[in-house]
Amino acid sequence: MSRRYIHIFCGVGMGKTSAALGKGFREASGGKSVVVIRFLKKKHTCEREEFFKQLEPQIRLFRFEKFPQNYESLTEQEKEEENLNIKNGLNFARKVIQTEECDVLILDEPTVGLDPAQVIEIRRLIRELGKSHTVILSSHILSEVQAVCSQVLILSKGHLVAVGAPEQLAEKLNPGSRLRATAQGETDTVLAAVRSVPGICKVELESAADGQVTFTAESEDAADHRAAVSRALTEAGCTVLALAAENRSLEEVFLALTEKTPEQNIPAEGEEN
Repeated sequence: MSRRYIHIFCGVGMGKTSAALGKGFREASGGKSVVVIRFLKKKHTCEREEFFKQLEPQIRLFRFEKFPQNYESLTEQEKEEENLNIKNGLNFARKVIQTEECDVLILDEPTVGLDPAQVIEIRRLIRELGKSHTVILSSHILSEVQAVCSQVLILSKGHLVAVGAPEQLAEKLNPGSRLRATAQGETDTVLAAVRSVPGICKVELESAADGQVTFTAESEDAADHRAAVSRALTEAGCTVLALAAENRSLEEVFLALTEKTPEQNIPAEGEEN
């Protein structure tokens, strides 16, 4: 494959796994070998294994869940067993790549049930795998998606609503800039000072306690307004305690896009249909 990506599928409800598998089928039809590793999918929601057996050796399915229930409903002992299964699945994924057994690797919900150290490990593994192979990761945990992905496909109610890099989607959704700050002073004084800065179009209060006011401010353009905001606060007699530019999270992008209709899609430039 000439271009190598980590493809991440996220969305509301069902459809993520189907979309990931659809991508895998497309790669297989082009002569690529595909390995699918499933972690905590309820057995009655998975496609029939007999069907996958018909697709071997081009597409091979491996499953690492033991219990048919949702992970949250398991006992602590059962969760420990499933966590061990997850680790085994990750080790198997590493072996598949090291032995060059496939061109495309699909990991379906691999971060469910992991502790923080294990999450860091799988992030490292995914980045490592993505250097030499296409990795398709189906997940509903958007913070994990943003931490590792180079391309995101967002699904809503069965429709593809956006395709692109996380920062690209945020830019297309809202080309302006945003900052987050904490200042010492009266709440009304702080917010009024920030709203007076030319170019600032939206100011939202996050918290106000013990004389400290935390807020976000957005502009309609991509200009850096930090210096102007700091100056306005100082002139209003407020002390700036923290001030930093802030990128929009993938959660914000996702929520904004899934509230739109399918006709309002924002596909990446040059993306094939």
